[in-house]
This record gives sequence, C-alpha cells and structure tokens, in this order.
Amino acid sequence: MLDNLSTGSIENIDHLRGHPRFHYTIDTVTNEPVLAELLDRSEVVFHLAAAVGVKKIVEEPVHTIENNVHGTEVVLRHANKKKKLVVVASTSEVYGKSEAVPFREDADLVMGPTVKHRWAYACSKAIDEFLALAYHKEKKLPVIIIRLFNTVGPRQSGQYGMVIPNFVRQALAGQPITVFGDGTQSRSFTYVGDVVRALVALANEPRAVGEVFNIGNGREITIGALAERVKRLTGSASDIVYIPYDQAYEAGFEDMPRRVPDISKINALVGYAPTVDLDEILQGVIEYFRSR
Repeated sequence: MLDNLSTGSIENIDHLRGHPRFHYTIDTVTNEPVLAELLDRSEVVFHLAAAVGVKKIVEEPVHTIENNVHGTEVVLRHANKKKKLVVVASTSEVYGKSEAVPFREDADLVMGPTVKHRWAYACSKAIDEFLALAYHKEKKLPVIIIRLFNTVGPRQSGQYGMVIPNFVRQALAGQPITVFGDGTQSRSFTYVGDVVRALVALANEPRAVGEVFNIGNGREITIGALAERVKRLTGSASDIVYIPYDQAYEAGFEDMPRRVPDISKINALVGYAPTVDLDEILQGVIEYFRSR
C-alpha cells in the first residue's frame, strides 16, 4: 500500500500492520523512485490515489486537476515498463449532467461548463480514463477502468464532505443534520467490502482488461430521506437543516440530481451484486462513531 494519508488515517490500518503479507509506505505516487520500486514488487496495481470530496474539489481545483491527471500518468508510465495490470479507479462523477439514469458505461458523458469548478474533478477523471485506455490500445498495457459510485464504510472520514459520516456524526452529537441543497438529489450507496470484492474479481478476470465497469448499488435514496433515516437509526433529536448550495459550496454550484449505476455489465462478467443494504451500512457507521 502506498498512501500519503491526505484523506485517511494510519489508525485505519492498525489491525493490518502485523500481517506478514501487508506492507505500507507513507508517500505519494508522484515520488517516482518509490513508486517504481513498489511497482516492481507488485503483480497488480490498484490505482485509487486521487483528490476526493466535493468540498476539496471546490476549494482546491488546481490540486484536484494536477493530482488526478499527473498521478495517473506517473502510475501508468511506470506500470507500462513491466506491463503490470493496472485497475484505475474512476468515478460516477464522469457521467456529469447526463439524464440517462441508470448510467451505463457506454453512455455519453455530459459535462458542465469549465467556469464551474465543480466539474474539474469529473473532467480530470475522464482524462484518466482516456489516458489509461490509450496506454492499453497503443502500448498494450493491461488496464481495467472502474467507475465507483458512493462507497461507504465505518472508517470513512467526513472531512471532505462525505455525506453519511457527516450525517451520523452530527446526529450522535445532537447537532443539526445539514443537508446541502433541497434534499431531492438522490444517490446509491455501496458497502466498501462489496466494492473490494468486485475489484478483486475483475483483476482475476482476463476478459475485463480494456473495459470500463460501474461498481455500485442500483438502489437510490434522496439525501433528504437519508437524513431522516440516519436520525431514526441513531435515535437523535437533531433537527434536519437545509443549506442552499451557494452557501455550502460556492455561488452557482451545480449538482448531479441523480447518481444511479447500471451494474448489469459487471454482474454478467463476474457475478457482482451488492450484498449489504443501506441500513446495514448505516448501522456499521453508527457503531463505529459510537465506539469512538
């Protein structure tokens, strides 16, 4: 594992640090000598390093673009020297403002205008996809693109705007549960364990090479309804407060009204289907925050 811990914590891997087959390096993928050495020792590269979270994207658009595009270019260039399989983590954000829900991997991508920094992340990840597939076509590098929809787990931080840990933390603290926008925007949440199993299955399937796959859960919920569910499951007396986007982020902020994956392609190839439902996900996150 190579991680700069910019959006994580060393505590998240405490339970793995004594395992003989687990090794970690605290650094960045742009440190090329370190990256090259680790790639030489690897059979498969899972490239998940990227800027994450709407808050960070809006506040640091330069970092978002440079980190996502340059980091991926470095990983692909060094992996290509030894033709190591690279599983590149992209995002549901690349579907942008498309209304063709549920989103299919072969659907058109509909981006917002360049003056809206909110779309910088989506565009940078689309470039990552184009670059990875170009390496596959031109240089025969084995790559697999995965588009992650909202992925959630008990140790996820809400620091950069992740909605479920933020809602749970607020509810348990008796603080207002803050919903950005009018709450009618919908998302579909997937347990991180289901995502990991999908990644491993694809990496072990030769027919996945050169392809793009959605990984997510087809069941959607509005953010307003999610806030109500968190309030109920925590037994919280918190009020649910709606904050306009221009106050939460920036003037003229645009959001994706729905974000729901079509997962028929990955299901047909490796049998992927989510096994953990939303209430189980929420209970796990609630128990984690209570234990802290």
